[in-house]
Amino acid sequence: MRKSVVAIVGRPNVGKSTIFNRLVGERISIVEDIPGVTRDRIYSQAEWLTKTFNVIDTGGIEIGDEPLLIQMRQQAEVAIDEADVIIFMLNGKEGITAADEEVAKLLFKSNKPVVLAVNKIDNPEMRDEIYEYYSLGFGQPFPISGAHGLGLGDLLDEVVKHFPQEELEEIDEETIYFSLIGRPNVGKSSLVNALLNEERVIVSEIEGTTRDAIDTKLHKDDQDYVIIDTAGMRKRGKVYEATEKYSVLRALRAIERSDVVLVLIDAETGIREQDKKIAGYAHDAGRAIVIVVNKWDTVEANEKSMKEFEEKVRAHFQFLDYAPVVFLSAKTKKRLHTLLPSVKVASENHAKRIPTNVLNDVIMDAIAMNPTPTVKGRRLKVLYATQVAVKPPSFVVFVNEPELMHFSYQRFLENKIRDAFGFVGTPIKIFARKRQ
Repeated sequence: MRKSVVAIVGRPNVGKSTIFNRLVGERISIVEDIPGVTRDRIYSQAEWLTKTFNVIDTGGIEIGDEPLLIQMRQQAEVAIDEADVIIFMLNGKEGITAADEEVAKLLFKSNKPVVLAVNKIDNPEMRDEIYEYYSLGFGQPFPISGAHGLGLGDLLDEVVKHFPQEELEEIDEETIYFSLIGRPNVGKSSLVNALLNEERVIVSEIEGTTRDAIDTKLHKDDQDYVIIDTAGMRKRGKVYEATEKYSVLRALRAIERSDVVLVLIDAETGIREQDKKIAGYAHDAGRAIVIVVNKWDTVEANEKSMKEFEEKVRAHFQFLDYAPVVFLSAKTKKRLHTLLPSVKVASENHAKRIPTNVLNDVIMDAIAMNPTPTVKGRRLKVLYATQVAVKPPSFVVFVNEPELMHFSYQRFLENKIRDAFGFVGTPIKIFARKRQ
C-alpha cells in the first residue's frame, strides 16, 4: 500500500521549511551512527490521525541559476507531478503578492486538491485578517504559525481528507518484487529491457498501484518476479533533468513496494554523493539491497579492476556493508546472468526467521567471546533474545538496563548474528528492551 504524498509549495520566505520540520517532527534530525549515511532534507515522513504520509519540502529543491519566478514555477510543477495533496503556503504578514498569484495559477491547472495555509499568524487577533485569501479561489484558508506550531491540527485534518482511497494491494508471497533506483542515466531502463529481452518470458504487464507506473512480471528458473517501474521514470523535461534530487522523489514509491531494491551505479562516471542519498532511503526503509555496477563494458575490466572498484563501493557505502555488489553491462548483457540469483538470495534472507533457541545459542556464545560492557560500575546483562519480525529481520534483546547497550556492542551482536546466519543482502535490526 503506497503512502500519500503531500507537497508544501509557496514563494520563498513564507516558512515552508519550518512547517516541513514541524510536520516530520524528530524524523528529520535522526542521524544514524554509521559512517557513510547521508541525508537529504527534501523529503521525509509524517503521521497524523494514524495516517503515515510522505512530505516534500519544495523549499529544499534547488533548480539552478534561473530567475526566481522561473525557479518557483519549476518547483510547483514538480510538486504537482508528485503530490496527492498540495499545501499552498502564504505569508500572513505580507498579504497576497504577484508571485503568490503566479503559483496559484499553476495549482489551479493541476486539478489536485490544494489546501491553503496562511503562515506567521502568531497572534490570535490576526486570524480575522485572513479573509482576503479567499480571493485565491481555494476555499477556506487555514491560519497557522510555524514558529509556535499553532493551527497545524486543523490544517492536517483538512489535508488527510483529500488522501486517495486506500486500496489493499494483493501481494503474492512467493513472488519477489524488486525495483531499480539510481541517478539519471545510470541505465535503469536499459537494465529492465535487458532482463526482459534476455528471458523473453514476460507473462503480462499489469497496472501497479503506483500512479503512472507499470509493473512487469518476469519468470526465470522457477521463480516469479515483478519489476516495479518508478512513477517518474517516464517523465521528461527540463525540470527533471535540471537536478539529480528529483531521482529521489521518483524512487520513493517504488522502494515502498519492493522486497529488494537494486541500487544502480554508473561504472563510467563513478560513485557520486547522490548515489549514497538515494541508497540511504532504501536502507532506511529496511529493504533488501543489491548494489549493481552497470556499464562495466565501458571500463578496462578484469579481476583486479573489479576488486578495486568494489573496495571503492565499500568505502563509500559503509552503511550497506551487507549488500552484495554485482558487476554487469545492460548494453552488452555481459554478466547479466549474475543479477537475478543475487536478488533471490537477498529476498530469501530478507524474509528469513531464526528459531529462538538457535538464536540464543549464538548470542550466548558471542557474550562468552566478548563479555558485555560495564558503564559506571554497572554491567549490561543480556537475558535472552527473540526475532519479532521479518522484512527486515528484527530482533529484540532483553537486558537489565537498555541504556547500557552501547551502539558498538549492539553492532558486535549484529555481526555475530550475520556470521551465524548469513543475512546477505538485507539489513537487520536489533532493539534492546528491559524485561518486564
